[in-house]
Amino acid sequence: MAEHHEHEESKGESLIDKISEKIHDHHSSSSSSSDSDDEKKSSSSPSIKSKIFRIFGREKPVHKVLGGGRPADVFLWRNKKISATVLGVATGLWVLFELIEYHLLTLVCHILILSLALLFLWSNASTFINKSPPRIPEVHIPEDHVTQVASALTTEINWALVVLRDIASGRDLKKFLSVIAGLWVFSIVGSWCNFLTLFYIAFVLLHTVPVLYEKYEDKVDSFAEKATAEFKKQYAVFDAKVLSKIPRGALKDRKKD
Repeated sequence: MAEHHEHEESKGESLIDKISEKIHDHHSSSSSSSDSDDEKKSSSSPSIKSKIFRIFGREKPVHKVLGGGRPADVFLWRNKKISATVLGVATGLWVLFELIEYHLLTLVCHILILSLALLFLWSNASTFINKSPPRIPEVHIPEDHVTQVASALTTEINWALVVLRDIASGRDLKKFLSVIAGLWVFSIVGSWCNFLTLFYIAFVLLHTVPVLYEKYEDKVDSFAEKATAEFKKQYAVFDAKVLSKIPRGALKDRKKD
């Protein structure tokens, strides 16, 4: 009986050992498969990210595209108080000049008159009330900053002139049609509103479009990808039916010869 009992115990222990070994092997195989899946996902993630379509071929974040620093923080509402203040001041100026029809020169003159009158009265009254006169700071514009702004502006104007010259030479028909269409749209918008209103609209768009695009970036890029593909398809049809039948200019023929 004792031998039979010991035989049953050894048999039960061997059965338990086999079950535990199977569970251990299954766990190790599942963990190794999960690790291999993770490696595949991690190896494939860069290729997936590289294939994501971005508007205008953008590779940098929206904050870097806007130049970074404080201006980008204002446009992307990193500090809501500052952004709201800037937008509120711009709206107040637009209402003042456009709706109330207040003139810029008149506003500047009235502000100078009020400021000079207050400072003059304060300086003369300080001797009677035994208080120190106001400290008027010395304001001067640094020459380096003005030179940098003028240099950057000159560079942009020269670049625009080079682009216009290149378009007028008839080398790129696609760019020519794009510029003509853009100028035509601007002419229509200019007939609807004056320069101040147009500038204010652009200012409001800078404070709304970038932050909305950053919030819904993936959805906008997906829609833009489909729209770009459809535009390329329609342009290919237009090129085959219309543009390819237009006679080439003498400038292109001379270059090929």
